[in-house]
Amino acid sequence: MAIIKTEAIVLHSLKYGEGRIIVDIFSREQGRLSLIVSAPRSERSKIKKQYLQPLTLLMLECDVRPQAQLQKVREATLLTPLPSLFSDAKKLSIGLFVSEFLYHALKGEQRNVPLFDYVRSSIEWLDAAIESFANFHLVLLMRMARFLGFYPNMESEGDYFDLSEGTFGQRRDDRIAATTVRQLMRMDYPTMHLFRLSRQERLQILQTLLHYYELHLPAFPELRSLSVLRELYD
Repeated sequence: MAIIKTEAIVLHSLKYGEGRIIVDIFSREQGRLSLIVSAPRSERSKIKKQYLQPLTLLMLECDVRPQAQLQKVREATLLTPLPSLFSDAKKLSIGLFVSEFLYHALKGEQRNVPLFDYVRSSIEWLDAAIESFANFHLVLLMRMARFLGFYPNMESEGDYFDLSEGTFGQRRDDRIAATTVRQLMRMDYPTMHLFRLSRQERLQILQTLLHYYELHLPAFPELRSLSVLRELYD
């Protein structure tokens, strides 16, 4: 058993039996972990109810046992408040999608400090944004592919992007226009508002990016929260 202190991102929480909750997190020091915690019963509880919301940023002290599936929490404090993310309806919809995406994309992910730091800073950016964040999730999905090992090969050339191979070429099967991919690769959070996309274009690009993840991550499922974003686009 080792007692570790780590920054963590809440991905998902699920009621477990009477009075307990399983919380899936992505931690900076240990990667993906599943925690078992007592359900908050009052404001004096060790872990407060608001700490269990997906995308909440926490500082945790945990007892980590390598052979255990569920780790125990000794202490939890809020790392960074995210008032806008949890109160703005549009941000909340994007956050719901992002948390489900991360829950599946980071399954089995070991310690990966650059990836953790990128995801944390992305969540903080979304919370702080006042406007022009409609393309946020597109940038997140495209940039995260670099950390997960299947970022597009920029040394290849062609008019189409091969989703399976991650390279540019000429065949159209299971491919999208190279210009679309190169546009995505130029986007970042500060400049993404300069790329004008219709709601339909944004949805089509998102569906293509999700297919890209399905091809490169084992058992990556269809995301239920995609329907929430469809309503947001409508």
